[in-house]
Amino acid sequence: MGERIEIGDISISVTRKDVKNVHLSVHPPDGRVTLVAPASTRIDVARAYAITRIGWIRQQQKQLLSQAREAPREFVGRETHYFWGRRRLLRVTEQNTKPEVRLDHRTIHLQVRPGTSRDGRAKIMHAWQLKLLHGAVPCYIQKWESRIGVEVRRYFLQRMTTKWGSCNSKAGTIRLNTELVKKPRDLLEYVIVHEMIHILEPNHSPRFFALLSEHYPSWPEARQDLNELPVPQLAGS
Repeated sequence: MGERIEIGDISISVTRKDVKNVHLSVHPPDGRVTLVAPASTRIDVARAYAITRIGWIRQQQKQLLSQAREAPREFVGRETHYFWGRRRLLRVTEQNTKPEVRLDHRTIHLQVRPGTSRDGRAKIMHAWQLKLLHGAVPCYIQKWESRIGVEVRRYFLQRMTTKWGSCNSKAGTIRLNTELVKKPRDLLEYVIVHEMIHILEPNHSPRFFALLSEHYPSWPEARQDLNELPVPQLAGS
């Protein structure tokens, strides 16, 4: 079992890695707190650092708890769904033909076979969303590779519960949360840039934020927008 730091009602999971600095994170959707520390860091030193950040931790947790929540989706007619940051109505039709999803100005049209379950409809929608992301992500990667000076050897799309993206700097790969298809395109681009810079600088160090500010100066606003948009109930999304 991993180490934990208990400070009042706050429980912090501690992980030791080959890093230079201590890094504290508060994760959506429920405000879980983690601390990554260099392998040689004593637990009392990590605890002392966490105590100095209690105010920040509580502020982040309060923001997450007050964040709007999307109700679980049932994939029925007249239900609202987010797509590239805009709310659209879902229209469902049942036909004995191949399932498909189409989009017009205000409506997402979901065509399914008669009797298709809620989970079956969700899978059809998810496959459509993956197709949209695969159509958008490579363009952003190509745009930023020459600007940042890195090569993304491969990208992955995955449902994640605590992160919008991640990076394996040694492998030169990035991983993106499929929920980003529901956010405005510029926020997808921000997450991609964020993870691509991690190929140069794996940690959230001063150098990382300097590089992020150099290449994407509006990142604080993008991060705030991403955190303020409705968060899906992942169990029912």
